[in-house]
Amino acid sequence: MAKIKFNKETYLRWFELMMLIRRFEEKSAQLYGQQKIRGFCHLCIGQEAVIAGTMSAITKDDNIITAYRDHGHALACGLSANSVMAELFGKETGCTKGKGGSMHMFSKEHNFFGGHGIVGGQIPLGAGIALAEQYNGTDNICVCFLGDGAVRQGALHETFNMAMLWNLPVVFVCENNEYAMGTSVERTTNVLDIYKIGAAYDMPSEQVDGMSCEAVHESMEKAVARARKGDGPTFLEIKTYRYRGHSMSDPAKYRTKEELETYKNLDPIEQVRKTLISKKWATAKALEEMEERIENEVAESVEFAENSPYPDASELYEDVYVGDYPYLTE
Repeated sequence: MAKIKFNKETYLRWFELMMLIRRFEEKSAQLYGQQKIRGFCHLCIGQEAVIAGTMSAITKDDNIITAYRDHGHALACGLSANSVMAELFGKETGCTKGKGGSMHMFSKEHNFFGGHGIVGGQIPLGAGIALAEQYNGTDNICVCFLGDGAVRQGALHETFNMAMLWNLPVVFVCENNEYAMGTSVERTTNVLDIYKIGAAYDMPSEQVDGMSCEAVHESMEKAVARARKGDGPTFLEIKTYRYRGHSMSDPAKYRTKEELETYKNLDPIEQVRKTLISKKWATAKALEEMEERIENEVAESVEFAENSPYPDASELYEDVYVGDYPYLTE
C-alpha cells in the first residue's frame, strides 16, 4: 500500500479522469469500426493509472510529450473531449485543426506537445523542452512518455547521455505494456527489467506498478521533485497493460486469454472504485452517476465532431512553417 495518505478528492479525481479516458477510448473503438474514424488509432484502455497518477503529481505548468497512443494524455492535460474527438474525425474544430488525427494531438495552451508518430521521436524532443525550461530559469519540468518498443531506439541513449550531462529537468516514463506492436519484450532483449538501462548513465531509475495510481503518483512525485530541485532526470519503467491490440488493426492473437484476464483483475479503475466505496468517500450510486455524466460528455463530443466542418483545402499550407517565408507565396 502507498505510504502517502491520499485524500478523498484525489481518489475522486483519479476515478473521474480514468473513467473519462476509458469511455472515450471505448467510443473511439466503436466509431473506428463504423469507419467514422480512419487511419491509425491506438487506444490506452487498461493503462489509465499511468496517466492519472502522473497528473496528480505535476502542475498545470509542467509539460507532457508522448508517442502516438495519446488520446488519454491529451484529455488529462485538459483538452476537451470535443476537441480530441473532432481531431479523430479530421474536423477543423479538432485540437490540431483536423490535420493531425489520432497520432498527432497537440495543444500549446495546455503544455501538451504530442502525439508523435515516429517511434521514439518524442524522446529527444522531451529533453529539448526540459532544456528550454532550464534555459528560461523556470522550475517547470517535462514528463516524456515512451513505449517499451521505443527503448530500442538509439535516440534514447543519446538523449539519456545529454540529459544527464546537462542535468535537465525531465522525467522519462516508459509505459511498459509488455508488447512493442506484437513483439514481447522477451523477444527483443535479455534485459527484461527496462529501468536498469538508466544505470548506464547513472540516471536514478526504478520500476513501478502501473496498475496502481498510488504507486505511480509516489514514484512520479519523487522524480518531479528531483527535477524541480535541479538534480536532473529520472527514468521510470511503469509496468502496465493494454487490454486491446497495439492498434485497431491488431487482433492481439499473440497473447493468451489467461494473461489478459490476469491484468483485467487488476483494473486500476475498479481498484479506485473499491477504495472510494470502502472508505465511504462515495457510494456506488454516486460513482454510477459520475459514469453517466462522463458517458454523456463523450456522446456530446461525438455529436460535436459529426456536426463540425472539415478543414478548407487552403489549410494544407497553414501551420507548416513558423516565420515569414515570402517565397512560399511567390
